[in-house]
Amino acid sequence: MGLRGHWGGLLVMVAVVVVVATSPTCVHCSRNTISLYGYGSDPSGGIWDDGVQHYHKTTTVVRAEVEGSCEQTYGFMPCTKTTLGNLFLILVYGYLMFLAATYLSSGSELLLEILGPGIVGGLFLPALGALPDAMLILVSGLSGSKETAQSQVSVGMGLLAGSTVMLLTVIWGSCVVVGKCDIGESDNVAIDGNNTKGFSLTGTGVSTDVWTCYAAIIMAISVLPFIVVQLPQILHSTSGRHLAVLIALIISLSMLISYCLYQVFQPWIQRRRLAYAKHKHVISGILKHLKQRALGRLLNDDGEPNTDVIRKLFEVIDENKDGYLSATELKALIIGIQFEEIDFDRDDAVAKVMKDFDTSSDEQVNATEFVEGIKRWLNEAKRAGAGYPDAGPRTMKFINDFHAQTRLEHTLLGPEERTEEQSDETVEAVENPRWITIKAVLMLLVGTLIAAAFADPLVDAVDNFSDATRIPTFFISFIALPLATNSSEAVSAIIFASRKKLRTASLTFSELYGAVTMNNVLCLSVFLALVYVRGLTWDFSSEVLVICIVCIVMGAFASLRTTFPLWTSFIAYLLYPFSLALVYVLDYVFGWS
Repeated sequence: MGLRGHWGGLLVMVAVVVVVATSPTCVHCSRNTISLYGYGSDPSGGIWDDGVQHYHKTTTVVRAEVEGSCEQTYGFMPCTKTTLGNLFLILVYGYLMFLAATYLSSGSELLLEILGPGIVGGLFLPALGALPDAMLILVSGLSGSKETAQSQVSVGMGLLAGSTVMLLTVIWGSCVVVGKCDIGESDNVAIDGNNTKGFSLTGTGVSTDVWTCYAAIIMAISVLPFIVVQLPQILHSTSGRHLAVLIALIISLSMLISYCLYQVFQPWIQRRRLAYAKHKHVISGILKHLKQRALGRLLNDDGEPNTDVIRKLFEVIDENKDGYLSATELKALIIGIQFEEIDFDRDDAVAKVMKDFDTSSDEQVNATEFVEGIKRWLNEAKRAGAGYPDAGPRTMKFINDFHAQTRLEHTLLGPEERTEEQSDETVEAVENPRWITIKAVLMLLVGTLIAAAFADPLVDAVDNFSDATRIPTFFISFIALPLATNSSEAVSAIIFASRKKLRTASLTFSELYGAVTMNNVLCLSVFLALVYVRGLTWDFSSEVLVICIVCIVMGAFASLRTTFPLWTSFIAYLLYPFSLALVYVLDYVFGWS
């Protein structure tokens, strides 16, 4: 959103506040006792008739019917007991929370341009993304007395469950639909930008890198605090519930810190993994090239490396016939192979190959070192499990399979520019950084203030709407509130996925899994702290079950594969109504709550 759009949204917010502040304070408020006097009565109670005062003691008092009252948030915000009135308030406050989420998201992105990832990307961005949800959860448990908080805290649990389920079902499935490409028949990887098969359920889909699988695994593990806090109910124990909340809170905070540290150091880990994958691909390429140039079989009849053939290869590569391979000769070998699949630094590849072979550290490779190095590489290729490496025609097959495997591994690790974008060492210079910093801080401040100011009125409106319609607050907050707090993130994810590339798909799904993880650790930490400090009762068995089912199913599903055909989107879509139906059946049929 541009600067003009942000200030336009801010003006809308100010206008809403003015309307809210100047509107009638209460639509249906309690009426005081009213005494009704006759015609011509005076305050003293006398009645005038024909110019003569006859004083009658008026004792008849008519009391108005006392209608249901509603409590005004902050003492001046409007409140109502009508269905349409509360629906209007939910829409207004929901839009303001959407505005807050938009400001926080845009401000975070600007701050990222200035400071780069690292601390900002690992700590601030995930926390700021979950801030609107955390605010709503916080105020739902701080409102009024303990009894009021116990009734309103279901709004927070509904939002927590609804955000998680919506991200992993509706939004996840939509990203698969809009981001689908043709799936290659050989490597089962979606081809970037190629969408010729229409809506083929098995022939089209999206592919992600291996880091997205790791994000899904972390997301599935993040449900551990939910399981811990639920143990007393599982064991039918009433004595240890308060202690279970405390233990789950400690675990949740520990996982939050660990996840943030992982986010901080992930770019460094990613670069190391990518460099290792490139080196393995160079190894497989050299083996494939040597097999094609070998004057015999690389493996003997016993399936062991053939030393004589490898020595002959050494003699062919040793162009000056001095009995040693120099860095220049190794570089000529690598350049001659022409690695078209990946782009890498040839000098760096030569240095790593030299390090593998040069055990004497004299910066050159003799025949013995070359033979031993090739043997190690062949054994590594055999351990990769790409077919039984017997001698003869299948020797070529297991080397080809090893080469294809390393190329796929490199592809699934994602392009190098992704790690460069996440590195704080490659942040590009921006014009007028001081103004960008001020703008980012203002956006973050405004977003935080909006979320803090209107979270409590939104919770009250949901609670009043529930009373007016007799719909449980959980279902209202489960369906409606995530649309306000996650809509900006949802639209951004779907637009990003529509670019139809492995890189953008990986980033999209990683952000979805990351948002759910922050729900499960940050927002749950706030929720557990409220329950523990205020001494509330933890009675959310069906909600916890839904969160665990969706997170574990989708987490396991996404961690076991990197390509998702179009049919997988329907599984995600079906999980949403299944979650609602499961909560309803467990709570209102089996009486879990």
